[in-house]
Amino acid sequence: MFTRARLIPQFIALLFAASVVVSVWGAEGPNEVSIKHSYLVLGGKTAIIGEDGKTQWEYAGGSRDGFVLPNGNVLLAYADRVEEVVPAGERLNQTVFTYKRSKENGEISTAQRLYNGNTLVTELGKRPRLLEVNPKGDIVLEVPLQPETENTHMQTRMARQLRSGNFLVPHLLAFAVKEYSPEGKVVHTLKTDLDELGGRKAENWPFTAIRLDNGNTLVSLTHGNKVVEFGQRGEVVWKVDNAQVGGKFADPCGSQRLANGNTVVGSHAANKGISMIEVTRDHKVVWTSDHPLAAGVHHFQILTTNGKPERGMPLK
Repeated sequence: MFTRARLIPQFIALLFAASVVVSVWGAEGPNEVSIKHSYLVLGGKTAIIGEDGKTQWEYAGGSRDGFVLPNGNVLLAYADRVEEVVPAGERLNQTVFTYKRSKENGEISTAQRLYNGNTLVTELGKRPRLLEVNPKGDIVLEVPLQPETENTHMQTRMARQLRSGNFLVPHLLAFAVKEYSPEGKVVHTLKTDLDELGGRKAENWPFTAIRLDNGNTLVSLTHGNKVVEFGQRGEVVWKVDNAQVGGKFADPCGSQRLANGNTVVGSHAANKGISMIEVTRDHKVVWTSDHPLAAGVHHFQILTTNGKPERGMPLK
């Protein structure tokens, strides 16, 4: 379902056409190559930041998950609701879709627009579940979850639907990313408490899990301060941790694999200074953000690079 075949509309490229050189930071200091990104930040602040570092749009803070949609609107998850908001034009900040959390549960953690036009929502609480909600706000599919804890806040975070129609769900305190069928059956489990990653003492809690086009799974491990790519058998095929980024990971929650193969990581506990880092496959740091609106970033979406829209469905 989620491949790079779809492009973000030209609207995005025009909206963020302004640009400025951003220094590249690496183990040997700045170099001559410059990368500029525009990006959506989700967390204590909710905003779109242009390549020139200027705020293009800002909305209510406290967001947890979200996407800039192909139509240019922004889909946002808050603890108590999901909203689709118009970020520009005569309908600025108008809400065109809303889903409110059920009374029996305590939090929402996920918002993802599916290709069929419905929206994936995750509810945490007494009845942890995935929900597929149609544009009218009606629940058309409910998938019960198995988080292995009654701690509402720690049950799960960023769930995503796969091409197969199954769902990829990270369960923090279970140290596991579980793949669920639409009927609620766990068909595969990927463990993050491997000895080579430091075991459970490393607190490798999975937060964002992304199924890549090659079938591997990229996972942000929050308190473990690392991002790991797991192969289809659950083996570690690539990772980046504080040893490669000068200790600048601080509770990495959101991550995104770009079309060029680089990985961008956001640090939720970085309340000042560098909170977003882009690394290459060989662990070279090629872009960072210390923008004040990105402080404490929970998740994000890279939108453009040097004036060109990021290709395809974002892997985040």
